[in-house]
Amino acid sequence: MTETAQPPTALSVRNISYSYGKKPALNDISFDLAPGKVTALLGPNGAGKTTLFSLITGLFDCREGEVVIAGHPLRRDRSAALSSLGIVFQAQTLELDLTIDQNLRYFAALRGLTRLEAKDRIDMLLAAIGLEGLNKTKVRKLSGGQRRRVEVARALLDHPALLLLDEPSTGLDIATRRWLIEHVHALARDKGMTVLLATHLVDEVGDEDDVIVLDKGRIVAAGQVDAIVASAGAANLDEAFTRMTAHDAVSAA
Repeated sequence: MTETAQPPTALSVRNISYSYGKKPALNDISFDLAPGKVTALLGPNGAGKTTLFSLITGLFDCREGEVVIAGHPLRRDRSAALSSLGIVFQAQTLELDLTIDQNLRYFAALRGLTRLEAKDRIDMLLAAIGLEGLNKTKVRKLSGGQRRRVEVARALLDHPALLLLDEPSTGLDIATRRWLIEHVHALARDKGMTVLLATHLVDEVGDEDDVIVLDKGRIVAAGQVDAIVASAGAANLDEAFTRMTAHDAVSAA
C-alpha cells in the first residue's frame, strides 16, 4: 500500500532573532503551525508580534534563523514562499479612492489570476463577507469594519496556504470584531486553512486553538489552551496570560 505524501507545514520558523540596533526584539524564536488550525500569537503590546510578522512576510530581512512557508524557504525561494501567503496587516492598506472591485482586481492581477477567475472569486468572497452588491462602492465611503472585511477578502483571493492576521480587530466595533474572529475560525475548521492570529486580546482565542505566548521577544509558552492554562496553574487563559506577562508590574510594585 502506497503512503500518501503529507503536505508541507504551512509555516516553520527556526531560530529567528532580530534587533533594532542594540535593542533585541526577538530572541531565538522557533515554532511550526499545525495545518488546518488557528494558532493565536498572544502577547502584550511590544512583545515582538509585529516584528515577527514583518520577518515572515519578508518586509524585514531575516538575518538570523529561517522562515519556511509551505515548504519554500523565504530566503532562497522568496517568490514561491510569498505566493502561498495571505495577510491582513494591523494598519489598513486599501486604496481609498478606488472601488472595492478595483482594489480586489488589482491585487488579483498581481497574484496572476485571470479576469474571469478574479470576477468569480470576488463575487463569491463579497457574498461571504456580507458586502454583496457593493463592488462599485469606493473604499472611502465604507465604514472601518467594512474596509477590514474587504482586506480579509483580498487576503483570500488566491487560496493561500497560510493566512496571517496582525491584530486585525484593532479599532473595530464589537459586532465586526466578533464576525472577523468567527469567520477566521470557520476558515480553519471548514476550509482547512492554517491561520496565525496575532492578538493581545484573550477573548479572540478559541478553546480549540493552539497558542504561542510571546513576551519580550521570547516564547514563554506554546501548546493547546488547556495545557497552557494548566502549566500556569491558572483557572483560565486570561489568568494564565496575565501571570506569564505581568512580571513588569510585579517588579515595579
